[in-house]
Amino acid sequence: MIQEALREIRRGTAEIIDEARIEKLLKAYIEKGETFTVKAGFDPTAPDLHLGHTVLLHKLATFQKYGANVQFIIGDFTAQIGDPTGKSETRKKLLPEAIVKNAESYKEQVFKILDPEKTTVLFNADWINPLGAAGMLELTTTHNVARMLERDDFEKRYKNGTSISISEFIYPLLQGYDSVHLKSDIELGGTDQKFNLLMGRHLQRAYEIGKEQAVLMMPILEGLDGIQKMSKSLNNYIGVADAPNDMFGKVLSISDDLMWRYYELLSALSLDEIEVLKFGVADGTQHPKKVKEALAIEITARFHGEEAAQSAKAEFDKVHAKNQLPSDIAEFELEGPIWIAKALQDCKIAPSTSQARRDLKQGAVKIDQKKVTDEQLQLEAGEYILQVGKRKFARAKVK
Repeated sequence: MIQEALREIRRGTAEIIDEARIEKLLKAYIEKGETFTVKAGFDPTAPDLHLGHTVLLHKLATFQKYGANVQFIIGDFTAQIGDPTGKSETRKKLLPEAIVKNAESYKEQVFKILDPEKTTVLFNADWINPLGAAGMLELTTTHNVARMLERDDFEKRYKNGTSISISEFIYPLLQGYDSVHLKSDIELGGTDQKFNLLMGRHLQRAYEIGKEQAVLMMPILEGLDGIQKMSKSLNNYIGVADAPNDMFGKVLSISDDLMWRYYELLSALSLDEIEVLKFGVADGTQHPKKVKEALAIEITARFHGEEAAQSAKAEFDKVHAKNQLPSDIAEFELEGPIWIAKALQDCKIAPSTSQARRDLKQGAVKIDQKKVTDEQLQLEAGEYILQVGKRKFARAKVK
């Protein structure tokens, strides 16, 4: 049982520090029923999570399966500074009202994956604010500037003469102090968070709380392009709040190779079940598209329910397999004549006219289901079904 639990916990991980402690905690739960705490922090810097964020949530859910109580930290205090990890310049301060709104959104989304009975949602302002000036000064004495500047992103900025605010030095200390206050047994984070995660171990020693948390790091999930990390700014993401049809279609759009990465990091199937699917695809008894459809249904059902997932599949088959139009197409009224690139932008199926022109060059644009490549095309009065790629449709009524 312990080895089975460890196998699932190791699944997809990039690095584990002090695995022996994790094994000891699992053994105490399995043999004596003793629970333990696993911490993960999320700064509410945006209202919606995407599947990249849920990689950590799935690992937290795995720990819950084996006796953990999850400390889900919403960094309402630390969000006012902004995590400097991977940043080439000081981040803009987030307004308090935005933090509150985003935090509420997070609370609604995480329980699609986590067990609410084994999860405590906490706000780190509750223990950081009471620290006061004296407590904050004491915290800063636990680390020195030289060690801070060994951090890769700080080192690069320092050498380039780019500003580093004192508050950014304090950020990892505050994240580490969360582990001191909560006496966390394990902390989870992405590989880019290693410096901050190790700070928790360091501060637990410095404050002599009687334990040092183990650290488990998960890889950064690639986006739809299969190359860069999933990110809204790169427009290669699958949002937790995406509509069922969009979510289903986006999962199906990933490459066959990337599919296995998503299965490992996002699916509830066991590793043995995933291996069976891999062998099936390898020997030709399973078609990759069918295996990918099963993943798309699983992920869509997780956030929208089984009925919505099956409906999304039926709609996808209707549009793509049977070459029919979607049942529900947004309508837009435009003043004509109008340039095709502007029409695509105004109908919200292209983010800009420059992107629309690129889509036209690549043959990704259709009008009334017929491919269009003329970048100078003017749409006269009439009604048109505009399409970009396989999933974006709009009904344009040109006056």
